[in-house]
Amino acid sequence: MTESENLSNNENETLKSLVQLKSHNIALLFSNYLLTLNIESTVVDENSSFTVYCDAVKFDQAKSEFELFITQVNHPKYQQAAWQHGETIDNVSTNDLSLFANFKGNFFAHAGIITLAVFALCWGIFLASNIGWAKNIFSHLHFYSALSMDTFLQQPLRLIGPALFHFSWLHIVFNTMWWWQLGGSIEKTLGKGVLINLFLVSAIASNLAQFLVSGPNFGGLSGVVYALVGFVWWSGYLAPEKGLTLSKPIIGFLLFWLLLGFVDLLPVNVANTAHLVGLISGCLMAVFTIKIGKNSAKHE
Repeated sequence: MTESENLSNNENETLKSLVQLKSHNIALLFSNYLLTLNIESTVVDENSSFTVYCDAVKFDQAKSEFELFITQVNHPKYQQAAWQHGETIDNVSTNDLSLFANFKGNFFAHAGIITLAVFALCWGIFLASNIGWAKNIFSHLHFYSALSMDTFLQQPLRLIGPALFHFSWLHIVFNTMWWWQLGGSIEKTLGKGVLINLFLVSAIASNLAQFLVSGPNFGGLSGVVYALVGFVWWSGYLAPEKGLTLSKPIIGFLLFWLLLGFVDLLPVNVANTAHLVGLISGCLMAVFTIKIGKNSAKHE
C-alpha cells in the first residue's frame, strides 16, 4: 500500500488534497505555514511530486492562503513558520547542500545586518573576555556605579553596555540564539529601524531597572531577548497578518523560566528584573508600533 493510499484510507474524512507541487521544499514551507494558522496539514510524496493535504473543514481558507503564498514564497512569515516546526527552508531551493553550507545559508538568510551585527558584537566581546581581557572589558561596559547626568554625558554607551557582556557559554548561546531567531524575524518583516529601536529601548530600560534593584554588576542580552519575545507575542496577537508569531508552548516555557527566576529555583544567578522589564517594554513597543502602522495606513 502506498503512502498516499494509506493516507486516503485512514484520514480521508479529515484531510483533503489541496495542491500538488514539484518542489518538496515549497510544499513543506506552505504546509508548515498552515499549521501556524491551526489548519492541520501534511505533505505526501506521490509519483515524483508532493501533494499538500489539509483539513477538509478549512479547505477554502487553505486554498485562499495558497493563492497568496504562491505569489510571495520568500516572504519572511513563511520561513518563520518553517522554523517553528523545525524545517527551515533556504530560499525554497531543492539543491542538495552540505550540512555546513546549508547551515550557513539558513543563518544568513534569516538575519539582517542589525541582527548579525549585535550577534557578532556579543560573541566578539565574549571570546575576547575568555582569552584574558574579561576584567578590562567589563570595566568599560558595566553599568554606572552611580548614575548621574555627568556620568551619562561622559560615557553614554554604558546605558546599553551590560547587554553586550556575557558570563558563560550557556548564557551567550541561549541569548544569541533567541536574538538571531526573533531579531532576524523582526528585522526581515518590519525593517531595521524597528529592531534598532527595540534593542535600544529594551536594553536601556532593562539595564536601568536591574541597576536600581541590584547595582551595576550584571550583564547579558536577556532583557532584550525578553523584549523580543514580548514584541513578537503581541505583534502576533494584534497583527497576525504580519507573520510574526510564537507558538504557545514556547511562550509558556519562557514565561515559566521567568517565574522560576523570581522564586529563586534556578541554579544560576539571573537578572530577573531585567527580564521582566524587557518583556513589558517589548509588549508595549509592539502595541505602539502596530498602532502607528495602522494609523499611517488609514491616512494613506
